[in-house]
Amino acid sequence: MGTRSTIALEFADGTVEQIYCHWDGYLEHNGAILRDHYSDPFVLRDLIDMGDMSSLGKVIGEAHPFSPHSSPEDKALYEAAREAGYCTFYARDRGETGVSAKKFADFEDYRKNHQYEEYEYILRNIDGRATWFVDDHGGGYVTLAEAFQKEEVAA
Repeated sequence: MGTRSTIALEFADGTVEQIYCHWDGYLEHNGAILRDHYSDPFVLRDLIDMGDMSSLGKVIGEAHPFSPHSSPEDKALYEAAREAGYCTFYARDRGETGVSAKKFADFEDYRKNHQYEEYEYILRNIDGRATWFVDDHGGGYVTLAEAFQKEEVAA
């Protein structure tokens, strides 16, 4: 079973775009990858431009088989992509349509109308700094740094 999440970016003009990610949405996986590899809004924009995804990797990567189950060759290519830390996208890697980013007029529109999942990540510009926020199971947005700190205290 997947731990679903959403990933969003608040642009400089105040608009927001959001994508869905099916697997590993929890802090220790997607949260850590977002913090460590997608804190640059321009890199995150490139990720968002790819649309909804099956799994988040450390790099956007290149097209690869969506699943290892169709042929031995696909299995080898799929495993190589995972080893390289590639993301797996529904459009690029499985050919799906209708999986583009959802767009919102501003942060308030996003909060009222976004896709809700177990973990919701958004990179916002706060006082001139790109800052990650997360809503963990509807508990309200906190900075990703605060969420990790709470997780450490609870462990």
